Amino acid sequence: MTFNYDAIQLNRLNWQDFLQQENPVATALMSKMNIAKQDRRRVKYECLRLMSRLNLDPAKMKLISGFIDTYLRLSPEEETLLKAEIATMEPTQQEVIMEIVTSWMEQGLQQGREQGIQQGELAIIQRLLIRRIGGVTPQLQERLRLLSLTQLEDLAEALLDFSTEEDLLAWLQQISDGTQSQ
Repeated sequence: MTFNYDAIQLNRLNWQDFLQQENPVATALMSKMNIAKQDRRRVKYECLRLMSRLNLDPAKMKLISGFIDTYLRLSPEEETLLKAEIATMEPTQQEVIMEIVTSWMEQGLQQGREQGIQQGELAIIQRLLIRRIGGVTPQLQERLRLLSLTQLEDLAEALLDFSTEEDLLAWLQQISDGTQSQ
């Protein structure tokens, strides 16, 4: 079998060539194309404008908007200017765009909450380990930082049985061997 295909380098394509295409994939990929620094806000605006006209189901809308938001992050100043520009749109388009932007914000807040919980849990566990087994080496602290929230919760229970650093090392070895819950 022989496969022939063209390779496309998005960063060499001009995003303006795709403005008239009401295609969800083209809309998403515009965020990865060749964009001058001063055009970043306009590209995001145009992506949002196109998405508001596509009548996509919520799942597709979330997927495309997540792609755009991941690859076309604006500075706080650019975000402020973008919001002002969105405010000049017709009300029905504004409503759709605000739903998209709100879902981005909710997703960011949820991720922030989860990271905050995990960092809080890690801080408590480190304090408990210091009391239980003495100091925790920087290498062990780094290994603990890599644990998932579920693993940290399991460690919080397991450390009650620890009396030495070797107990912690044995527990971490069980985790890496997959014999504890992930």
